[in-house]
Amino acid sequence: QVQLVESGGGLVQAGGSLRLSCAASERTFSSYNAGWFRQAPGKEREFVAAIKWNGDMTYYADSVKGRFTISRDNAKNTVYLQMNSLQPEDTAVYCCARSNIWIPIRSWDYDYWGQGTQVTVSS
Repeated sequence: QVQLVESGGGLVQAGGSLRLSCAASERTFSSYNAGWFRQAPGKEREFVAAIKWNGDMTYYADSVKGRFTISRDNAKNTVYLQMNSLQPEDTAVYCCARSNIWIPIRSWDYDYWGQGTQVTVSS
């Protein structure tokens, strides 16, 4: 059973940047598409970005397009989310997940999830 572990969250001022990482426990992760979701307190889980297994296609939610970049290093079994120009509304727990679907924008498109990392953006 694959395990996904996120890291890189923290507290940042508005306009700042963070880079999240999602490390998988198995090399088979490189054969799957991957995505990032976020959930703010009192809100539903929201799709953020997805990347195809070989990294040649990406897809973003409109709310982050132009600010966030998803990438992956299959040699390291790791997916990244570079977040720039962060705003208070980006505050949430960010989770990565694995999918066989493209384009996987719904929660049920994914089968394994990480525990998440907190991102807090102060104004």
